[in-house]
Amino acid sequence: MLLAIDAGNTNIVFALVDGGLIKARWRVATDPRRTADQYAVWLHQLLELEGYARGDVTAVIVGTVVPRALHNLEVLSEKYFKVTPVVAGQGAAAWPIALDVEEPDSVGADRVLNAIAAHARHPGDLIVIDFGTATTFDVVDFSGAYKGGIIAPGINLSLDALVAAAAMLPRIAIAAPGDTNVIGRTTESQMSIGIYWGYVAMIEGLVARLKAEIGRPVTVIASGGLATLFEQHSKVFDAIEPDLTIQGLSLLHEKAVKP
Repeated sequence: MLLAIDAGNTNIVFALVDGGLIKARWRVATDPRRTADQYAVWLHQLLELEGYARGDVTAVIVGTVVPRALHNLEVLSEKYFKVTPVVAGQGAAAWPIALDVEEPDSVGADRVLNAIAAHARHPGDLIVIDFGTATTFDVVDFSGAYKGGIIAPGINLSLDALVAAAAMLPRIAIAAPGDTNVIGRTTESQMSIGIYWGYVAMIEGLVARLKAEIGRPVTVIASGGLATLFEQHSKVFDAIEPDLTIQGLSLLHEKAVKP
């Protein structure tokens, strides 16, 4: 089985993939100081809980936007799984799609992996929205080329900044409101409205502008844990793909190991 590792700015996701199907997934906070030994102890226990052993892992692919985390993940693969990992965007796993932007080397691995997976699953022009540390909007044309996009602060990042900068504002949970009212009657409700409906307005407004600029029919795909939260009160998404980055890693690995 393939162990696909998606190392993001906030979390690292480890997923067992067999024949393109995700069999198990685990998440840990990203910490570049975490050693290969620490990863191994944690993963060994989780593998056993799911009924797997270390020997079931026969290949590893890593996609990361945190360069400092890569070394220990490579050591994890070599030392504990006895396989040389494939690194997304490097060597045999070089990007199989065109990065049609001015600075292709600066495009995050997660965004390219999302583009690869989205193009494989949906025809035509695409807008991929990923709700992570940042909220990213990526445009993929009908040929599969990555055309660029938008980077906005993630919703948790925005809320953290608001609470940190305003001494009187409490920390609140991010949740979909029970109604569509936008006149808050308490401090907490006003914050919730500002964060939630503010993001809905941003998403819908930016998607409308992107569609107008693309000028052709577009499918809008959402990924990331908060996608379903916004789906409740917006019709902007055509599909929800929560595991898009892992699917991209699986597809890229298939390409990398083909003779």
